[in-house]
Order: sequence, then C-alpha cells, then structure tokens
Amino acid sequence: MPTLNWIGKDAVIRHHREVPLRLLEPVASLSTGADSGNILVQGDNLDALKALLPRYAGQVKCIYIDPPYNTGNEGWSYNDSVNSPQMRKWLGQVVGREDLDRHDRWLCMIYPRLILLRQFLRDDGAIFISIDDNEAANLKLVLDEIFGPACFIADISWQRTYSTRNDSKGIVVETEHILAYGAKPDWQPNLLPRTEAMNKKYKNPDNDIVPWRSSDAFAPGAGTHQGMVYAIQHPFNGDLIYPYSGACWRYSQDIMLEIMNGWCAYELKDLNDAEERARVCGIAAEQVRKGVKGIVLSAPLADSAQKAKAVLERGQWPRFYFTKQGKGGIARKTYLENVKGKLPTNLWLHGDAGHTDEAKKEVIALFGESKFPTPKPTRLIQRILQIATDKDDIILDSFAGSGTTGHAVLQQNAEDSGSRRFILVEMDREIAENVTSERLKRVSQGYTNAKGGSVAGLGGDFQYLRLSKEPLFAPDGQIREDVTFSQLAAFIWFMETKTAYTGRADSPLLGIHQGRAIYLLYNGILGDKSRTGGNTLTREIFVGLPKHQGPKTIYAAAVWGREWLKAQEITFKQTPYQVQAV
Repeated sequence: MPTLNWIGKDAVIRHHREVPLRLLEPVASLSTGADSGNILVQGDNLDALKALLPRYAGQVKCIYIDPPYNTGNEGWSYNDSVNSPQMRKWLGQVVGREDLDRHDRWLCMIYPRLILLRQFLRDDGAIFISIDDNEAANLKLVLDEIFGPACFIADISWQRTYSTRNDSKGIVVETEHILAYGAKPDWQPNLLPRTEAMNKKYKNPDNDIVPWRSSDAFAPGAGTHQGMVYAIQHPFNGDLIYPYSGACWRYSQDIMLEIMNGWCAYELKDLNDAEERARVCGIAAEQVRKGVKGIVLSAPLADSAQKAKAVLERGQWPRFYFTKQGKGGIARKTYLENVKGKLPTNLWLHGDAGHTDEAKKEVIALFGESKFPTPKPTRLIQRILQIATDKDDIILDSFAGSGTTGHAVLQQNAEDSGSRRFILVEMDREIAENVTSERLKRVSQGYTNAKGGSVAGLGGDFQYLRLSKEPLFAPDGQIREDVTFSQLAAFIWFMETKTAYTGRADSPLLGIHQGRAIYLLYNGILGDKSRTGGNTLTREIFVGLPKHQGPKTIYAAAVWGREWLKAQEITFKQTPYQVQAV
C-alpha cells in the first residue's frame, strides 16, 4: 500500500502516547446542566482527546471534524510539544501560503489526532472529515494508513455554494470534500428521509388504496433463476410476454399466477418454448431447465379481453398491470407505503445539505453579527447524523468552532425525538466561551433572533469543561493529590482493557473484563481517608474486597507480603509506578 512521508512523521507517529493525561474540570458558570451527557471541552484538542479517551473509547458512533484547510491564510500555527528540533522551530509560527513546509506542519498536526480519534469509534462507527483540495490528497493517504483502505466509505462532494462568483478565474470550485471512513470495513449508512419531491412521483391513476409508481416487471438473474423465466400471455392481444435478455419475473410462478388471475382466468401450460427461454437465459436450449410452464389464458382471447377491460375500467388494478390502457407491455406497481428512504450518494447538493452563505446567516441570526469566519451549515451536519447515527448515539467533534455540530445534534433530536449526545472540543477559550457555548445555550433554551423574532429552544443541556493545568502525574511521577478515585479508576480501566470505563466508581472492584477482575485501592475507597489508609494490599484488606472467582489485577500503593498472591490468582501492580502511559 502506498504511504506518505513528510518532515516530522517519525516524530509524530507515536506522539499520542507522549501526550500527558490531563483531567477535565467542570465550569458550572458556563454549563447549563450535566444530566444530558452533552459536553463542551475547552482546550487543545490533542490533550482533550487524551483526557476523554478513558471514558469514551469505543463509545462514539459518529465523528465529524472540520480541521484547518491549510489554505495559507487561516492563521493557524503548529503548537504540539514534540521532541524534535525541526518541529520546535515551528512552534507559534503562523502558517502562510509561501511556507514550503506548510503541508508537513499540517500533517504533523493531524496525524496524532486521527490516531486518537480512531480509538473513540464503535465497531459500527464512522468518521467524516471536511477538507478542500489543499490537503484532500494527503489526508486520503493518511486515513488509508490509519484506518486501512478497506474502511474507505466515500469522498463526498458537498456543493458549498449556491451561485458562481462572477469574478472567479479558471475552473470555478463549487465543492468541498468530506472524506468518510468506517471503523471497520463494509460500513453501511442509514437511508435518508424521503422528501416531498420524491413522494410526488407516486400517483394513483387507478384509484388504488395507496399511491404507487410504475416499476420494472423484471429482475436480473435469469441464469440462476430459470424457474422464473417463462411466458405470460397478454389478456388484451394474446401475445406471449417473456422477460428481456438476462432477466426473470420478479416473483415466483405461483405468485405471478395469482396476480394474473386478478385480470381474468389463467392457467399453467407447457408451451414447448425451451429455445425462447434459453435465449433469455443466455444458454443453449438443451441446458435450460425443463418442465417450466407458461401462464396462459384459460378462456378464449375475446372473453379474456372483455374481463380484463372490465378490470381496467373498474380501477384498483392488480400489482402487475398493462400500460397504455391495456395496449402496452407489462409493468409493476411499487407502492409508496412499501418504499423506505433514499440511499445517500457521494454528491450532496446545496439544496439538500446547505451552503456556506446559509451557515453564515445562521450565525448572524443567533448573534446579530458574524461571530465566526467559516461555519458549516446545520443541514450539512444533520445529513451526516441522518446516515451515520441512531437516536441514542454519541457524536464527537474535536474542532468544534462555532458549535454547528452541537446545534445539529439538538436539531436532529428535536425532529426525530432522539437522545443523541455530543462531545465538542474547542481550543480557543474566547471562541469556546463567547461563540460555541453561547450558541448551544441559545439554541437549547431559545433566543431572540437578529430580526427581533422569538425562536423556541430545542431543549438539551450541556456541561462546560476545561483541561486541568497540570497533568494527572506530577513531574516526580507521583499521582497528583487532588486526583479523585473516579478519575484514576477511568484511567486504570482504560489502560487495562482499552475500553471506556462506564462504572459508577463507588467500589474498589472496577469491573470484570474477559474474566479478569480489576481492583483499585486509592483515595480512601475503603473508608479510610488518610493519605495511605486503605491503599496498601494486605491479606485482611483482600478478604474484605468484593469477591471474584478467577484472575485478578489489583492496583495499590504497596503490598504486604507477596507469597500469598499466586494462590489467590492476584497480579499486583503498584501505583503510580506501574500506571503506564496510553
């Protein structure tokens, strides 16, 4: 498989492991509630993803990110603390169009974030990334490397504009890319909701019970379904109708006979038509299946035509009908009530998924001014949610910006009575506090738009979190004194299982994974709140722990005697020294 190399790649391939684990600290004054499961994290998204991973690894159904496009005029700079002399020169420098290494810097920024993002996805999850031509080709190669080429879903073209600029030169760019990859191969999308325009194609010319539209009477597969290749006699003109070459009737012969009896009396008859059926099947006459009879009229043609005409004039024709008022061929009714949604394609027009001008107007309607330079339209993200999530899924956006993803989640929940939850990360504190969180507040609780109109809230709370200034581990390797049992429990569980911790953190037994019980003695979980109380594993303390018949891993500050551990199937790990990086 082709791979992409760039300046700094060797330094960033494992950089995600070097990122220190920080804690997430709630900010009550900027939160609207903590019960909904929606969170907005302010801080560097690489640090934030590392902090979120112990709680959400393998839990996210859909990731959408809108990273810098690296156009050279976005004002972004490389700020990851990587141990590389070349990359230290980049720190804090705004990336411009004339920088020859701007693609290297962008790839060094995006690579470790994608590595971490992949760990959040459920097996049936998918990631969608907005990008333009500046980095689309590079991003595709990086995603192939991280997710695997077999997980590629589509390169979606989103029509971002609704009109062509008159001052454009050359070939006008009207689309952006949305690269989509599944966590596993063969990811399948949900069907899109049907539109009114789609439903209008279904008519009711025969006064049937429900609207319908004309469809092909035949299906491919003549060679493998020879028992469904035969003649049906036309009740109006007596012609024998065979499927076209390579095709067969849609239904088995007994069902087709029942349907045709809705026009007039039919019966099965051997027509000695092996050559005609062989022609349809694309094989020699001696190879065609023997004993397949035709469906023919039971009465003389004149009598049959009279009865069929009466059905034609009466209405409510059988499911297979004859076109042009009985003078044409045969067709099949497809009823609207039996049609589900629409398969998504890789072309998303602005009429279906919004455009950039619409996105800017959404922000202006909320704030009375343009608060963010490059927002995405809510309808675009909703379209992703419709094809990639169900009603109770988690959605992650680590480049939150103006908060469109959170807005779209609340909007989609309001439309389909869903309970989706969002995880948003925004690096810029001013944007996070004054734009992202403020937008979420207004759309959830209601607001007065720029024209003075009252807009009802969509409902849904969110919790605002900041990254701790100091990581979980102090410079001397010790666990910080203010780290709670719950925070360390989530980290220990993820380190041992590589899955998210969903327990209540109210017991030294964190849980059982693949038959192994995982325990943590820390921070007075046994009731002794002294600095070392209850954190040492002794025989007496072990007897009081929740029971598990099988192997056990126990984290504690120390152990009193080791000779008894093997008999109890205990693997002892000392905190903090055997609490490893992830």
